Amino acid sequence: MSDVYSSWFQNTDCCNWIGIQCDSKTNRIGGIHLFIGDIDGQIPPSVGDLSHLTALTLNHFKNVTGPIPQSITKLKHLEVLDLGDMSLSGPVPHFLNQLTLLTRLDLSKNQFSGSIPPNLSDLKNIISIHLDGNKLTGSIPESFGKFTGTVLDLYLGRNKLTGRVPKFLGALNGAIDLSRNKLIGDASFLINPNHSFIDLSRNEFEFDLSKVKFPKDLNIFDISHNKIFGGIPDEIKNLESLYTLKVGYNRLCGKIPTGGIMKRFKSTSFFHNKCLCGTPLTISCKKN
Repeated sequence: MSDVYSSWFQNTDCCNWIGIQCDSKTNRIGGIHLFIGDIDGQIPPSVGDLSHLTALTLNHFKNVTGPIPQSITKLKHLEVLDLGDMSLSGPVPHFLNQLTLLTRLDLSKNQFSGSIPPNLSDLKNIISIHLDGNKLTGSIPESFGKFTGTVLDLYLGRNKLTGRVPKFLGALNGAIDLSRNKLIGDASFLINPNHSFIDLSRNEFEFDLSKVKFPKDLNIFDISHNKIFGGIPDEIKNLESLYTLKVGYNRLCGKIPTGGIMKRFKSTSFFHNKCLCGTPLTISCKKN
């Protein structure tokens, strides 16, 4: 173990160890937050014995491998499970739905494979799910449109997901990232007032952008590298919160809107479309 954890010695008060947070009244471990140093091996089943744990955060340890132990379901007070940017593998465990108080689940940037467990929608307090950057296959579960929480950030990008997006996802509130998968069909229903962060890039979506009504609070919008057609609605120039716009590598046509916020965006936001024209592209629009 790295020198960063030189305070971790037996027969010393673990509440003084780096990365350990204890309850001031009970002196029981309530949080583990480890981000730096060198740690290897697997998550030990004994982690389930920390009965007062509310947060388990292990990030950026590429030598931590193996599955998530089922003993983690013993942590009945756990609210945050953040195991991002490691080398965990196997399926995303179906037993995670037993962590009924969970508000944040982050398993991003690992080696998880197989399908997404539909029963994650049983997590009634969840507000953020990050499964991006894995090797997940299959379709997005229909049950994901039935989360009962008021806000849900859903990050499923950079996997190998296929099929159509369930219509229920349009009702979720928060960020939605479905980028870099193999999803198909009409995803225009995701462009609605519930979502201010929308990344649908690098899929095979097909829909008419000219029929979309943009949410007023949209700040990130990336639909690049798809098969989206139509024109860019003129109302986009009035979206004061929009600072990231990427619609390149599609089949869009017509004049790019001007005025308002459009001066924020360079030609790279629009290039490689079927017949888009006008500023900031160097392609002039033909006069009728």
